[in-house]
Amino acid sequence: MSSPLDVLGGITAEQFLAEYWQKKPLLVRNAMPEIVDLLEPNDVMELALDENVNARLIKQKDRDPNQWSVKSSPLIKADFQKMPKLWSILVQAVDHYSFDLAALWKKFAFIPQWRRDDIMVSYAPQGGSVGKHFDFYDVFLVQGHGHRRWQLGQMCDADSELVAGQPLKLLPEIDVHFDEVLAPGDLLYVPPGLSHYGVAEDECLTFSFGLRMPNVSDMMDRVSDKFSANEVLRQPLTDIIRDELSCAGEITANELAYLKDKLMAQLQNSNVLEDAIMSLMSESKYPENIPEVEEIGTADLEQVLDLGYSLMLEPASRLLYSQEDEQTLFWANGEGLCLSDAATAIVKQLADGEVVIMDERFYDADLLEDIATLLNESIIMLLPAEDAE
Repeated sequence: MSSPLDVLGGITAEQFLAEYWQKKPLLVRNAMPEIVDLLEPNDVMELALDENVNARLIKQKDRDPNQWSVKSSPLIKADFQKMPKLWSILVQAVDHYSFDLAALWKKFAFIPQWRRDDIMVSYAPQGGSVGKHFDFYDVFLVQGHGHRRWQLGQMCDADSELVAGQPLKLLPEIDVHFDEVLAPGDLLYVPPGLSHYGVAEDECLTFSFGLRMPNVSDMMDRVSDKFSANEVLRQPLTDIIRDELSCAGEITANELAYLKDKLMAQLQNSNVLEDAIMSLMSESKYPENIPEVEEIGTADLEQVLDLGYSLMLEPASRLLYSQEDEQTLFWANGEGLCLSDAATAIVKQLADGEVVIMDERFYDADLLEDIATLLNESIIMLLPAEDAE
């Protein structure tokens, strides 16, 4: 049993996963004091106007608050002229722009990295909202500035009724059974499907730590892509043994069973399935946020080995591994990696979110070559010692 966690209100990760995860909400007061005023409203507005940032401006009409409009990035200053009283700004992937914010994922280390989506921040003046809605993913809502009132209601699914004719997927009503105001540092866990409605009590920022699951359709698409790229599988099958005649327009049960068996045999190829799933789950949701870097060589790395430099995962990249038969396989940003045995332990640490100091372990030519490759592909990044704490 692990230790009680402040971020979970003093319960253990095991208790949270057993009692709350994907089951019911959890409210924790002062769960994350580190997030308070980490960003100011002006910071969010500047980010929203950056042409490289994914943001949405959501407005409610003054004369009819049930009428909404949504403008997606790129946003310009003119979009903020003649504003209604009720509006909100949503900025995606702010953890890609703030190391301090990205580091707060460690608070949720009991949920694996591959489940992480991004950290979104929502800004709203008093009364601002994005309406009554539900999501298909898990989210930890953390108040960073100001106050927001949250109401939680019924569980919903793909068949739930939505308000027609609006650019947002809004619920007409929610059956309120939870009504609380979150102050800076407070956390509210909302499981998938639970309807919720957040309204700014004053000028406020709310951070949404979103956690996703893949869907079967996407996984099948990726498996299909892998099959399509396999030249052997693009060759026609050998015909079934034809020892009896059939009608010209019929596919017999034996023929259909033969074709299905050939397909299932490939679907049961664990290597193909694992590669397809891992490449999908290791994709960055915002690859445009992965920075271009100046190329670095092993000689450059050798020069900094005694200077206290450290390595960490690039926040916009995704680095995952799987272990089978004592072999560790790595994927990053949708591609499989070929790494030396010398790199395995250190790259696993980086994938687990650890900051790794470049010490005597790095006096290895194969390891330095692998690290240089990961740096040049912006999978990991190099930090001076004072930035790695």
